[in-house]
Amino acid sequence: MTQDRALEILKSGVNVFLTGEPGAGKTHTVNRFVEWMRMQGRGYAITASTGIAATHIGGTTIHSWAGMGIKRKISENAIATLQSNEFTMRRICSPRVLIIDEISMLDATFIDNLDYVLQEVRQSPLPFGGMQVIFVGDFFQLPPVVKEGEMRFAFESDSWKAAAPQVCYLTEQHRQSDGEFLDILSSMRAGTITEAHKARLAKAIKEPEDQPETCLFTHNVDVDRVNEVELGRIEGEAHSFRMESGGVPFLVERLKSSCLAPETLMLKVGATVMFVRNNFDEGYVNGTIGHVVGFDGFGYPVVETKDGRRIVPEMAEWKIEEHGRSVAHIRQIPLRLAWAITVHKSQGMSLDAASVDLSRAFECGQGYVAISRVRTLEGLHLEGINEKAFEMHPKVVEMDKIFRETGV
Repeated sequence: MTQDRALEILKSGVNVFLTGEPGAGKTHTVNRFVEWMRMQGRGYAITASTGIAATHIGGTTIHSWAGMGIKRKISENAIATLQSNEFTMRRICSPRVLIIDEISMLDATFIDNLDYVLQEVRQSPLPFGGMQVIFVGDFFQLPPVVKEGEMRFAFESDSWKAAAPQVCYLTEQHRQSDGEFLDILSSMRAGTITEAHKARLAKAIKEPEDQPETCLFTHNVDVDRVNEVELGRIEGEAHSFRMESGGVPFLVERLKSSCLAPETLMLKVGATVMFVRNNFDEGYVNGTIGHVVGFDGFGYPVVETKDGRRIVPEMAEWKIEEHGRSVAHIRQIPLRLAWAITVHKSQGMSLDAASVDLSRAFECGQGYVAISRVRTLEGLHLEGINEKAFEMHPKVVEMDKIFRETGV
């Protein structure tokens, strides 16, 4: 399905599951839909399963929007508390449309609890309190974190089935065009990866001196270590950029904790950096890599990208909106040190090249997320890979076949 066709269905008012392979344009389609709703004066709520995903679409986490936190059980007292809060009632009852991005990281229990909360607070027996609900994501991405019991995906919930979302499976590819690479990624999704595919990926294991500067790791400790060491190796003056903020304090803190740009950004000439926002007018997207080559007369960093373009990024803004009004915002240079980043935080990024260490991959989909960030096989440099990195959850593999068959 094309993005234009999916947008038409979103505008029709039906519940939708918007999905597709990495690079198919899910976020871009959502942003177009949001812009259309804004022009129509239609009330909406933009949320995501994680803070990082929420900042990509200018929203908040679904947990905070619904006032549920991370509770596994919702009591009648909890509902009464929500109903007694005028701010919460207005936030939940006013929108006609609810968008939930990165749906793969929410399990069935949470979806059922959310449905219960919305029905009770909005006083409607309809699924999700009568809202048009837009589930966005790809279940081959990172799965829910389950502390105990069997993992149940969002699509296994009773509420998902009651909502009966129309599947919009985007098939255009805007990240990879390499046929051999696309075949490997498609085989990973289908659970049919062969020894020949693995052998081809093994060729991506390069010598250290041939590896690109951006590394993806499965663990935070490796990322922090690499970035601190590499910045310390550069001689010269360090330039510090402090994040600005305003609005409701606890929402501001939530934005800070989820934003990929750090609260204090330390840069030196020669530092490897990554843009963490999309700005097509200025010529960069989330994941564009470059080097700091200087600072302009106003103190802003001058970044030279891999293709030789020089960009001077000024302050960018991340915000949380309620009914079209900003209730919290932060402002920072849209950069972060990029010698290393976690696989988890790389979701949504498109990288020209990356060194990927999957020798300690520990959950289904982790290898797929990391490898699919890169645009070409030539840009993929593996430091190591284990068998877990090739695994996809069998429930997802089977359900994806159904999504493809039932999609319009």
